[in-house]
Amino acid sequence: MTTLPPPVTELSADEARRLALRAQGFLGAPDRRAGVRGVLRHLGAVQLDTISVLARSHELIPYARLGAVGRGTVEAAYWEDTHAFEYWSHAACILPIEEWPHFAFRRRAYRNRPHWNHHLPDGTYDQVVKQLRTEGPLTATELGGAKRTSEWWDWSGTKVAVERALMYGEVVCVERRGWKRVYDLAERAVPAELLHDELDDAECLRRLVRLAGQSLGVGTRADIADYHRLRGEQVDAVIADSGLVPVTVEGWSKPAWADPAALQAPPRGRHRTTLLSPFDSLVWERARTERIFGFTHRLEAYVPKQKRVHGYFAMPVLAGGRLVGRVDPAREGLTLVARQVTLDGPKAAPAVAQALVEAAGWVGCTDVRVERVDAPDLREPLTRELARLLT
Repeated sequence: MTTLPPPVTELSADEARRLALRAQGFLGAPDRRAGVRGVLRHLGAVQLDTISVLARSHELIPYARLGAVGRGTVEAAYWEDTHAFEYWSHAACILPIEEWPHFAFRRRAYRNRPHWNHHLPDGTYDQVVKQLRTEGPLTATELGGAKRTSEWWDWSGTKVAVERALMYGEVVCVERRGWKRVYDLAERAVPAELLHDELDDAECLRRLVRLAGQSLGVGTRADIADYHRLRGEQVDAVIADSGLVPVTVEGWSKPAWADPAALQAPPRGRHRTTLLSPFDSLVWERARTERIFGFTHRLEAYVPKQKRVHGYFAMPVLAGGRLVGRVDPAREGLTLVARQVTLDGPKAAPAVAQALVEAAGWVGCTDVRVERVDAPDLREPLTRELARLLT
């Protein structure tokens, strides 16, 4: 008997956009009882990055969905009681601890491939593991030094060893202290029932593909692969058994897959208005952001200043389910400074003003100052609305 493929659902571009917004936690009432940990589990991965303007990106992610949650609360939610671990996913990410077994495929791959060019002195790996076992959680500096010189890339043998142990899964990052990783033995930090590499690669990949589909709502092969940085052929090998269903989306040139649970109930509810980190999973993949929102965004922090178009850390502004502008923020004492603002027309001014005032309050600022608006004629409606909200 021939098994027929499942029927393909046709989605409009607007339906796909709303599915994506709900899947990412921006449409409908947020689950405040689940809090930051609920956001982490809903997204499956929260990207880390060194840049801190208003706050670090892993703090901005729950703020964008929940509002003014305390920054100390954010850190505690991630790290206390081993609710999460840091590992290589989309990039360096905070991941729910229950997903530890599903990254066994990546730990095996790291163990079995040639290592990067950092030199590992004989005996250093074993010494690092022994020191952690004896002394408990330590930073690379406490282990004996993170760098040999002041150059960021010039790791000491100790740093090479502990990072390699992290990749292998023998060591885990249990918190960030002053942005330094704090390492401990996985056997102490990971719950015993999760501390195994028993799942084969196919089972790991099926789980991560399914999770990516749920977190995206709907996505192409490339979207799904990018979420946890899988290879396209890895997605191809398991997607038929992942539980995701094939769909077509108006205006998308490639086939797509969706979370079947998301298709059963039309997305409804209130839209969030907020600034987004450039590393937010709603917008971290440029081609997807352009396809869904018609919005081109590029992080310019690593672009020479004279070549920047929108600013060092331009943050997209989400309102009404659309990306309506961007702000390059800074802080000066108790003032949030919008160094550069781009508005998608005068109707965006109230939303951008609201996003700026709410962000200012979250980081303890009492005033907002606008330095430059790309379209000069939109400066007045923006500053008028800011004045109204700040009164």
